[in-house]
Amino acid sequence: MLTPPPYSLVATDLDGSLLRGDDTVSPRSRAALDRVRGAGARHLVVTGRPVPGVRALLDGLGYRGLAVCGQGTQVYDAGARRTVRAVTLDRETADAALGKIEAQVGPVFAAVDQDGPEGLTLAEPGYRPAHATLPAQRTRHRGELWAAPVIKVLIGHPELSDEALTAEARAVVGDLATVTHSGPGTVELQPYGVDKGVGIALAAEELGVDPASAIAFGDMPNDLPMFRACGYGVAMGNAHPALRAAADEVTLSNEEDGIAVVLERLFR
Repeated sequence: MLTPPPYSLVATDLDGSLLRGDDTVSPRSRAALDRVRGAGARHLVVTGRPVPGVRALLDGLGYRGLAVCGQGTQVYDAGARRTVRAVTLDRETADAALGKIEAQVGPVFAAVDQDGPEGLTLAEPGYRPAHATLPAQRTRHRGELWAAPVIKVLIGHPELSDEALTAEARAVVGDLATVTHSGPGTVELQPYGVDKGVGIALAAEELGVDPASAIAFGDMPNDLPMFRACGYGVAMGNAHPALRAAADEVTLSNEEDGIAVVLERLFR
């Protein structure tokens, strides 16, 4: 495979990509990103986590750039500590989408990520968060999920696999929401038409760069729109088969500094 040309934007997913399993970034990966910035390119974090769930992490990394959060529903300026753009999921529409899904597959367990810099993750009884480091506040019943504007809904099923639940949900929600499989045990509903690719386009506009000049790194099907929006897509060695199949290149896993391996080759 030919070595791709240099890129002006490096877009990295967090969980399963830039982050190791303990939510840290290795010294080697930090050095590779420093090399990227030293060459005049930008680093753009692109994550499914909402702003409140990523803010402290970005602060700890010393990250001061833009971050696409909440599967593309939010663009956050880490340096200014403010949300630049955000779009919410209509709560009546979200509730209707859940009803359609449950009519198809039986009861599901749901949680929501609220909008805003201090938005909470609320979970109804029975929902189990996929990330122990992103705790959810428990509600007594589903109606309490809609107490404030939300950016997305997370759903789980007691029996169906993530792939099966994603397929069944997509078959019935139509244009009520975008259905995304973003990680183990994580199937989500966002505003219709909103995904990581849309978020990258918005962030690139803010930065004044062309998304086609970006190289993207990811590990799950929710990163497919990001690959389509960018000029070159790199799947992690631990990536979902669907993303590996769509990638221009497959690197090592997140635990093996797969992102650093590629960046060291490109940014000498």
